[in-house]
Amino acid sequence: MDTLKIATFNINGIRARLPNLLEWLAREAPDVVCLQELKAPDASFPIDAIRGAGYGAIWHGQKSWNGVAILARGGDPLEIRRGLPGDPDDSHSRYLEAAVHGIVIASLYLPNGNPQPGPKFDYKLAWFERLIAHARGLLDSGHPVVLAGDYNVVPTDEDIYNPRSWLKDALLQPESRDCYRRLLAQGWTDALRARYPDERIYTFWDYFRQHWQKNSGLRIDHLLLSPDLAPRLRDAGVDRWARDREHASDHAPTWIELAAQQAPAKRHR
Repeated sequence: MDTLKIATFNINGIRARLPNLLEWLAREAPDVVCLQELKAPDASFPIDAIRGAGYGAIWHGQKSWNGVAILARGGDPLEIRRGLPGDPDDSHSRYLEAAVHGIVIASLYLPNGNPQPGPKFDYKLAWFERLIAHARGLLDSGHPVVLAGDYNVVPTDEDIYNPRSWLKDALLQPESRDCYRRLLAQGWTDALRARYPDERIYTFWDYFRQHWQKNSGLRIDHLLLSPDLAPRLRDAGVDRWARDREHASDHAPTWIELAAQQAPAKRHR
């Protein structure tokens, strides 16, 4: 394996969009996939279809809402953590962590936070603080890590078609953006922005007002790389074709390619 392709995809209902997911897996063949918004309890996860497509999986579902999963082509992810630490009373299925191909990979679905101000926005910020604390620990562990998912944060005005239309939205609030900046400041690399430093590139187009047809998009799906992985970044992109399919999710799969880790040279006596 010369490269490792890791993708994140908010599927927006895995049962309703299973044909879309299977088509994308067959066409793009990512090695690892982080899914969000399964909107299905654990018992309803379509594991037989996923295995039929050549993938093993772990998942953390929830009836009607939330839900995250990690898929690995040709094998099973080794689960490390289910749920973000820091609040034992948090019942939302938003975080799953596994080891795949020697990398710690997290699939996360950060709270939307609307309407703001209000309790939902407070929950978003509290969850973000827990993520920042846990991410610090992951960096300190020394393991290579990818934090992939739907962050529900538009990092800058360059990551949205028109910020004026979204000024009151939780995705653009200064507090949300500050949390994202503080997360990056730990040493993480925003892979898509690193690959496209000067381009407007979107991962989400909502279903209203022909936003997809007009390319009125937002960049809210991010893959963050720990410092030891950043030099291995070879490519990144968005599979826009998947957003154009009938009954598509309002997100498009977002992916990176990492150079394979070189095996240490053998020492000769």
